[in-house]
This record gives sequence, structure tokens and C-alpha cells, in this order.
Amino acid sequence: MAQKKYAAAVDQGTTGTRFMVFSHDGKVVSSVYEEHEQKYPKPGWVEHDPMEIWDKTQKVTKASMAAKNIKPEEIAGIGVTNQRETTIVWDKKTGEPVYNAIVWQDTRTREICQKIIDDGFEPAVKEKTGLVSATYFSGPKLKWILDNVPGVRARAEKGEVIFGNIDTFVIWWLTGGPKGGAHVTDYTNGSRTMLMNLKTLDWDDDILKYLGIPRACLPAIRPSSDTKIWGYTPKEGPLAGEVPVCGDLGDQQGALVGQTCYSVGEAKNTYGTGCFMLLNTGREIIPSKSGLLTTGAYGVEEGKCTYALEGSIAITGAAIQWLRDNLGLIKNAADTEEIAKSVEDAGGCYFVPAFSGLFAPYWDMYARGVIVGLTRYIDRRHIVRATLECICYQTREVLDAMKADSGITLTSLKVDGGAVKNNFLMQLQADILGVPVVRPTVEETTALGASYMAGLATGFWKDLEDLRVNWGVDRVFEPQWSEDRREEGYRGWKKAVQRTLHWVEKGS
Repeated sequence: MAQKKYAAAVDQGTTGTRFMVFSHDGKVVSSVYEEHEQKYPKPGWVEHDPMEIWDKTQKVTKASMAAKNIKPEEIAGIGVTNQRETTIVWDKKTGEPVYNAIVWQDTRTREICQKIIDDGFEPAVKEKTGLVSATYFSGPKLKWILDNVPGVRARAEKGEVIFGNIDTFVIWWLTGGPKGGAHVTDYTNGSRTMLMNLKTLDWDDDILKYLGIPRACLPAIRPSSDTKIWGYTPKEGPLAGEVPVCGDLGDQQGALVGQTCYSVGEAKNTYGTGCFMLLNTGREIIPSKSGLLTTGAYGVEEGKCTYALEGSIAITGAAIQWLRDNLGLIKNAADTEEIAKSVEDAGGCYFVPAFSGLFAPYWDMYARGVIVGLTRYIDRRHIVRATLECICYQTREVLDAMKADSGITLTSLKVDGGAVKNNFLMQLQADILGVPVVRPTVEETTALGASYMAGLATGFWKDLEDLRVNWGVDRVFEPQWSEDRREEGYRGWKKAVQRTLHWVEKGS
């Protein structure tokens, strides 16, 4: 039997899929990435083709293994990490989706979410799930599919079609798909559906009844690191060998685990399509009074979960994509660093990218994006700089809310995700927050966290403390702005946000 040298992860994100292999010391051995198509069939609607995602998953898995001649028998286990809340319903016998994946950014469920609020059911939802009634979450998206795709509800009640966030779909295919694939999710992804009770770690019957969702179509909820291995990759699959699949984390929780934030009060911020800050609150479920979410952080033991407070920001990296793809102001995301550095400030201009409404701490699904403070002085460079600043200001709002809810004052912020390569952005973040920003040696901590969960389940790593040893600092960005400059900029930002709120009329 070959010695286990590696743990691996599928990182299925909003814009693409990556397969990464890690050594025991947490270093990247191999990594291959491919983008998939973003579909916008109507204003506010965002979809993905689930079969394209599975096809890309197979491609990057094969390519990553082949690139370093890694054998399946050398891998201790595979974890999956995923764009959370993105909703798929598919045929259990064939694997064929009944509809495109409805992406977390999609706002078509506004009426469903408004009805939850109007019916006075939101307080019960918040108490049980830690979430607010917002278009962000999977439960209303699943209801929309059941209500709008002919014949699907009847088939769901019989368990002929099944539901999952992307993690569930990928795990099902990885473990055999129609040939006995495991239909599972974990505590972290379950906590993003608006259907899971945080205390019981099971689907909540009252919410299922209210939304009209049959339990028969829902996956089993398991710990993020599960010694009861869900299944093995088939020999004819992308790995061409039997590798245990036994780890699962929503992408933001993956980054929390990858950043080794295992103690109460440790926090990280991930810069991706959106921006997501998580604060470890241990075994305590802390209800938020400041516009944050209470969520599962990870679980390494059946029936026990570590929880977190989360500040979710819908549009950060996606705003840079918008500059590139919709406006043509930049050719590559990497251009933003030099362009933004070429001006002293944004010239009094603010960009609030509320394309999908505003998430934390406002939760206004009727908000829409604005650029304010425009004068003849403003040019392309100022708008690019304002786009980087909007990422940092939104993070500042979340940090303030975390302090209000938890009483914890962060002394530094661990960061990860694609955008942390941008030194100017990281320095700007430290300046706007007024605390040091710490970038780790491994930036793709999301996949690392998922591989940790799989490796823990199979004994490749002994325990969480074993993982702490692997975390290393690449660079610390110290704040340089004066307090006056910091607060003046923040006041302008708050004023700009007010212009976005309730832009769309209810019912329109």
C-alpha cells in the first residue's frame, strides 16, 4: 500500500473551479483552475450550468494530478469547498439538473423573502437558523424551483429529484453520482440554507412546512470532517482510483479553518467575488443585533459544532470584474493596483456596488449600486481607486458590527483570497481599518481548509493543533493614515451608502 503523502480539495467557487493538492506541512503541491460561464437571463438573475461545473471539476482534477504525477493511492482524502447558497435540484437516477444552478447573488426570490417578513415569520427564522430573510440563502431558491419548474415538486416529495448546494452536487458526483453517490452536506453548508436549526444541527420541520419543502429531497447533514467516510472516488472517475471523500466546508468556513482560526475571537476576511469576514465564537451561538449572521464554522465531531459570526458582503471582487467586463475601464484585475496608485485619493468619489442589494450589515434587497461625488475632475483612475476603496469600507462596516455584537476588538485581521495579492489594496485595508492586516504564505486558504477536514478524518493530520504549525505569515501591512483622514473617509462612505437604500420599489 502506497504511503499517504497528500490531502486534496475541490474548490468550487463562483467564477471557477480549482483542484489543489497539499503536502503534510500545508504547502501547495499542485493546483489547476478553470473558469465557468456566468449566465444572466434577466436583471437580478444569476445562474450557472451545473453540468459545466462538474465537467470543469473533472478536468482540473485530472490536470492537477497529472501535472505532478500524483497517484490516487498517495492521497489520504479529498475535501470539497464551495460557493455557498448556490442551489441545484437534480435527478437522482441520471444526475441531470431540473434547472440551472441559482447562484447566491441571484435576487429572484425577493417576493418569497418579503412574504416571510410580512407574515412575521422572520424572527423565528433568525432564532432557529441565525440568518435573516434575504435572497442570499438556498431555502427560498429551492422553493422557487419547486414552485416554478413543472413537475419538480411531486418528484421531490418522492425523493426522485434531490437538492443540494454545490458541495452536495460535487460530492454526489465524486462518490459515484447515479451509481450510489453520497447525498450529504455538512454543518457549515447546512447553516446557509435557511432550513437548518443551529441548535439541533438538523433540518427544521417548522421552516420546511412554512416554505413547503419536502424532507425527502434534502441531504443528510454531517460533520465537516467525517470519519464515517461518505464514499470513494470510482476508478473510472477523474481520479482514476479509490480516494476517500470525507471533508466539506462552505468556502468562507474553509478559509477560517485554513487560516487556523480555532480559538474564540480569531477572525479572517476573504476577498473573492464577495467579501466575507468570520469571527470564531466557539460552541456559543451568538445572535447578532448588528446586522451580522450567526453560522456554523466547522464540525469535527458528530453532533458538535463550532460557530461563528459572519459579515457577508455581496460584491467586492465582482465590482472589479464589472469594471473590466461591463465598462471596459481595465483589461485585467491586476491593472487596478498601478492605476489606483497613480492618484492620491478617489477625488471625493465613492462607489457602492449594491448590484444584488446590500448584505451585511444592512440587508436591504431593494438597494442598488451608485457612484456618487462625481465632478469634471474625476477620471478613470479615480473610479478604479474608488472600487478598491469600496471593498475596504464595506469590510470596515462589518468589523464595527462584529465589535458591537461580540465585544471583541480585533488587534489584527488575517486575510486571504485572490485579491490579497494586490499590495495596494491590502495597505488601503489597513489604513481604512486602523489595524494591521496579516497575509499568510498560502493565499488559497479555502481549499487548504477543506483538505484539512479530509486529512483529519483519515488521520493524515492528528488534530487541529497539528494544523496550526503549518500557518505562516507572508507580510503584515501596518496602518499609515491619520485618525482624522480615516474617519473623514468613512463618513463619506456612510453618506454614499444612504443613497443606495430602498432604491427599488417593493412589488416592482
